[in-house]
Amino acid sequence: MAIKVYRPTSPGRRGMTGATFEEITKDKPEKSLLAPLKSKAGRNNKGRITVRHRGGGAKRRLRMIDFKRDKLNVPGRVASIEYDPNRSARIALIFYVDGDKRYILAPTGLSVGDTIRSGEGAEIKPGNALPLSAIPSGTSIHNVGLKKGVGGQLVRSAGAAAQLMAKEGEYALIRLPSNEMRRVRSDCLATIGQVGNVDHQSINLGKAGRKRWLGWRPTVRGSAMSPRDHPHGGGEGRSPIGKPGPRTPWGKPALGYRTRKPKASDKMIVKRRGK
Repeated sequence: MAIKVYRPTSPGRRGMTGATFEEITKDKPEKSLLAPLKSKAGRNNKGRITVRHRGGGAKRRLRMIDFKRDKLNVPGRVASIEYDPNRSARIALIFYVDGDKRYILAPTGLSVGDTIRSGEGAEIKPGNALPLSAIPSGTSIHNVGLKKGVGGQLVRSAGAAAQLMAKEGEYALIRLPSNEMRRVRSDCLATIGQVGNVDHQSINLGKAGRKRWLGWRPTVRGSAMSPRDHPHGGGEGRSPIGKPGPRTPWGKPALGYRTRKPKASDKMIVKRRGK
């Protein structure tokens, strides 16, 4: 994938970049793999906003992605590489020999006409899914499962890749893109290669309207609010945050305050992310 730079015909166009979509081979998605996708605008089942700054955006339909890769030992042919508005990665339409059609995440190097396969005896090449026990150490992987049969939950965004570091008995040690080292059961499936659309992080949206197309609403700074609306608000002119430090709109500490709740899988983390 390459990035195109727009001519500065307006202030919004100046500095704007976009994808060339040269890897896309099909304009319209497979109808049998589409599902309705209702916009929630950041609201939960009670209608309350639980994720701020979401809403609007272009209408989308859900592409049903095969994260489980449970078509074991059934070869499939890559029919097309398509755009998916619901994720940063590209998706590949697979035609299996038994007539089934499925979408998978398109890794770097996968092209139309290639053959992919899932299962323990599959070849070590991009797009093939194998149990971690059957993958050589040092291999780049994505779409990594945490539980057998649940499907891939880790390393699914554009350009992401984990590395299989070692295998010890029932567990495999992998290094995630965040540099976190984590143990995962060896019978979980992972897909070989790096997720495609590597240059996605380098795209500059250029204007606020393009952010709105993606379903993001404006974010107002706390210091621009009144004291009744935000702990950072108020004061004559521009004022510092104050002694308690950065706060959320509800008065909780922000920026550096740990909010991650304890999880049962915490014992699988060998080394935390970060420095």
